[in-house]
Amino acid sequence: MNKISIIVESILAAGVVALFILFFTVNPWAKKAGEAVEAQGELLPIAVVNTDSILKHYTLAVESSDKLQAQYEESMVKLDTKARAFQKEYETFQQDVLNFQKKVEAGAFLSRERAESEQARLQKKEQQLMAKQQELENLRQQLSNDFMNQQAALTQQLQDSVQAYLRDMNADGHYHLILNDAVLLNKTAGYDITDEVIEALNARYTK
Repeated sequence: MNKISIIVESILAAGVVALFILFFTVNPWAKKAGEAVEAQGELLPIAVVNTDSILKHYTLAVESSDKLQAQYEESMVKLDTKARAFQKEYETFQQDVLNFQKKVEAGAFLSRERAESEQARLQKKEQQLMAKQQELENLRQQLSNDFMNQQAALTQQLQDSVQAYLRDMNADGHYHLILNDAVLLNKTAGYDITDEVIEALNARYTK
């Protein structure tokens, strides 16, 4: 798994966890009540969803992650191209400075004016390079901010989509709790509705 996928999945998972954990407490009374109901062959009005599976199979999450990854790679190529050009220009400048120092030490300039002119040129070049270096830093910061904003927008989009489905699905109040199985130490078969949630989300997204 590459770096961008890890970043995106971590952010999306954090957002969906906050969405799914509508209420979750563990206490002796609740445990005994649950055991009593399940002992009678009935299920509590609770649903469990695997957020990792949703992130892996929900078409919106997959496509959005791929799109964000492509944008990230494009931005990195843009920044790397400018950085390489700057590095080459800076190395040329360093060589010019070295050559100038050697000429001064060797008395190679025909006049003082010629030496001062070359020195002024190098000083101007140095200022230009400093400005370009600042532009590179500004670009890096801009790309970083853009990426973070895109991540936030993607997280919000996924949260809104899942929340809308869960709200519609549970309009009749059938489930009292909808939990993310990441917070569960153990669960009983019959509570997991992940597959039907993914199927419904993808159907809605396709439409």
